[in-house]
Amino acid sequence: MTWLIERGVAETRAIQVEGEQVRAARVQWPGDIALGVAPARLVQRRAGAKRGVARTADGTEINVSGLAREASEGREITVRITRALIAESGRLKRAQGIQVRDGASDAASPSVLHDATTVHRFPAGAWEDVWADAWTGEVAFAGGSLIVSPTPAMCVIDIDGDLSPPELALAAVPAIARTLRRFDLAGSIGIDFPTLSEKQHRRAVDDALGQALDDWPHERTAMNGFGFVQLVARLEGPSLLHRFHFHRVGAAARMLLRRGELAEGAGPRLLLRAHPAVAERLAPEWLAELARRSGRKVEVERDATLALDAGHAQILAS
Repeated sequence: MTWLIERGVAETRAIQVEGEQVRAARVQWPGDIALGVAPARLVQRRAGAKRGVARTADGTEINVSGLAREASEGREITVRITRALIAESGRLKRAQGIQVRDGASDAASPSVLHDATTVHRFPAGAWEDVWADAWTGEVAFAGGSLIVSPTPAMCVIDIDGDLSPPELALAAVPAIARTLRRFDLAGSIGIDFPTLSEKQHRRAVDDALGQALDDWPHERTAMNGFGFVQLVARLEGPSLLHRFHFHRVGAAARMLLRRGELAEGAGPRLLLRAHPAVAERLAPEWLAELARRSGRKVEVERDATLALDAGHAQILAS
């Protein structure tokens, strides 16, 4: 399997391809804090506490654990960042990290965004399919569909369909395994399977889920009598689903820029038509970069009748 990377205007996208299928996907936006080691100043610590708050030179605040006894407020420390900042609607989850002590290894965690093979364009439709599923939070499979919803406590996967409960639960397992990777989900994840009254049916689903997620590092509870299973995986940053749910205008604006980059035709002007909120989100520096890449004058037209995700790009001949 190969990771491919596409460096677009205002975001970097990566997909893991197996044959013609996208097995996993990730995205990085400007301002995302990189995992690994960074210098920071300790700005808050209660006396005797092993946790505190540090701030990097660019103003990013980090909840730091494992503080040395001598680490006092105002002191410069080295922090290994283990989870990026996550912004949700109405609140902000600080980045998390651990103080790196003298003599400790400071090797950064590897990132697929550094190791992937850079390409000019992904295979046709590859990113669009992932984007559409993450945008709606709905994934269809033979016999039913998944509804994936981020909440402050956990990401919840609901299963719906016309099959019998045991058949529907088993049919959903491969789709769940694919969705976890394609949406880059992690942290606490709850799966609401159909209620299965018989233990043998619950055991069959547990076994199938274990096999499907064998190469996905996580911990998992057994299915309870109400059909609920909880997964816990290491959370390193916001998922595609999280970004597209809590930052819909920004996600739509970035997709419109990509459509502008991929627009084909002859002419000196590139017209972007979008919902007013999306048009306002198109930063001047983004439009300037799109103009440089396309070699065309970029114009933006507002259309309040368009949905947020329905913006489109067109090359004009004159």
